[in-house]
Amino acid sequence: MKKILITLLLIICLTLVGCNSNKYINDSASSENTIISDLEDKTLKLYIDDIEINVTWENNASVNALKELETITVNMHQYGGFEQVGSIGKTITSNDKQITTNPGDIVLYSSNQIVIFFGSNTWSYTKLGHLNLNQDELNNILDKSNVILRIE
Repeated sequence: MKKILITLLLIICLTLVGCNSNKYINDSASSENTIISDLEDKTLKLYIDDIEINVTWENNASVNALKELETITVNMHQYGGFEQVGSIGKTITSNDKQITTNPGDIVLYSSNQIVIFFGSNTWSYTKLGHLNLNQDELNNILDKSNVILRIE
């Protein structure tokens, strides 16, 4: 009888310890999910020459990396007659794939440069988002020698 009682007490103790350790595992996972959720909830604002532009952002690691940075100011210059390009001054996560861009697309190039298209190109990029502007608006804002991009 004594052996049975000790065995039952041991089983109860192990069960309680197992339940408590799961609590800590779940709390840790919950904390990590909260951090990811906070990043997803953070809205990035994009300005070109101090004009706020409506953007549809991608849901990927590169956009999350942008969200973690302070305000980014990029001096961009026109390249090839169809895009504005400039260095963000840091290297961030990328997942480059061969894509054909559309006017208004925002991409990451070489993990440290942002490119905004008012034309089209095929190259290896990580898509960040899309400016919600028509072609005339894109040309008016981007078809010039230089622009200043700000993301906050």
